[in-house]
Amino acid sequence: MKKLIIASAFLLGLSTINAQKSIPLYKGKAPGTENWTQKEAQQFNELFKTEVVFNVAQPSMLLFEADKAKANGTVIVVAPGGGFQSLSINREGIDVAKKLAENGITAVVLKYRLLETKSNDPAKEMMENIKDRKAFDANTAPIKVMAGEDIKTAISYIRNHAKELNINPEKLGVIGFSAGASVILESVLHSKDSSTLPNFAASIYGGPSQEILDTEIPKASLPMFICAASDDQLKLAPKSVLLYNKWLEAGQPTELHIYEKGGHGFGMGKQNLPVDKWSDVYLDWLKFHKFL
Repeated sequence: MKKLIIASAFLLGLSTINAQKSIPLYKGKAPGTENWTQKEAQQFNELFKTEVVFNVAQPSMLLFEADKAKANGTVIVVAPGGGFQSLSINREGIDVAKKLAENGITAVVLKYRLLETKSNDPAKEMMENIKDRKAFDANTAPIKVMAGEDIKTAISYIRNHAKELNINPEKLGVIGFSAGASVILESVLHSKDSSTLPNFAASIYGGPSQEILDTEIPKASLPMFICAASDDQLKLAPKSVLLYNKWLEAGQPTELHIYEKGGHGFGMGKQNLPVDKWSDVYLDWLKFHKFL
């Protein structure tokens, strides 16, 4: 009987952490894309070797509530990457959220607007599109702005519903992977007022544009955690160094971790490399700043 009770309690804890609720960001269609007709889809992608979501036209949030025994009021919005063509929904989204929730942090996975995938293979389509970098950047530029509005809307929603979400609106962070790192920087650098400005941020193998690197950092203290791998196939590691230098020169709290190996898109995957422990290092950083 005792073993049964312990097992039941363990399963109950798992179900609490795994429970997720989908919250639409907008009432009706998203502003500016009312004419979009693509339908959101999800599949296991062979090229990326993970689950991806694509054709997001109606942005939403997946809510992962903190383990109630450990909850401390911190909330983090997670923005997966995927080249603005798809979202690496597990490795850079749900798996991250679950780890945060297990450690007492409420996590929200953001499904932001993406470029339309005309085939049934978003990864292959993105790799084809990226061959013409200039055209790709031009096509993604308006999507970045829309995704930036999506994350700012998410931050505003969370703060407005702080009581029912059991979070502290002044302990709200953002973490973004690859393209998602550009999305979170839209909230950090392009928020018009404090209601949509996060309190701390993390960029994981991001590739901030020159416009982002030239934008003035907010005056308020905004700690930044930055992580990448030297052997990033997209050669984005130097961009992480530039972002670190930007924060450092502004006198803002910042921490940079560049792993020798890990490639691009390591997320919560396991490669039996030191980079596998990046999320533990991130938790240590959160603890240092009293967000954990």
